[in-house]
Amino acid sequence: MRIQHLSMLQLRRHVSTLLLAVAAASLMGCSTFNRDWKAAAAHSAPSDGLAGRWQGTWLSDVNGHTDALRCLMTKVGETNYFARFEAKYKRGIRFTVRYTIPLVTEKRTNDVAFSGEANLGWLRGGVYRYEGHADATTFFSTYECKYDHGTFRMTRPGAGE
Repeated sequence: MRIQHLSMLQLRRHVSTLLLAVAAASLMGCSTFNRDWKAAAAHSAPSDGLAGRWQGTWLSDVNGHTDALRCLMTKVGETNYFARFEAKYKRGIRFTVRYTIPLVTEKRTNDVAFSGEANLGWLRGGVYRYEGHADATTFFSTYECKYDHGTFRMTRPGAGE
């Protein structure tokens, strides 16, 4: 009997430690993204590129789930960007997922086309692929992975958002 009790006590300690670590990690990511989001508001978005802040919604074509989406786009070369996404989800409880996707762009007459992919890990669906286009004020992208596919629709937020 005593061995089972100690095992259960140890299990509870491990679970508590794991939950605290997950909560701390999510809070740190939140503060970094939110801090960078607020700092980017001080800079005006370029009229000919993707750089800067975007916000809107994502929609899964597989299950109809939809929620808020924000993105911080950073130029890292002549035709390359890093897209830092923050997607809200609600499945019983509300949670936020943050991840970064490298994008390659091509300037077109009236907009910029882009594509990219990244492995977000098996827990988040594996390899995601993105294709889309954006102009100075609107952003549209499709996404797909092994288990899901859908769309991102965003616009430039106002200064106070």
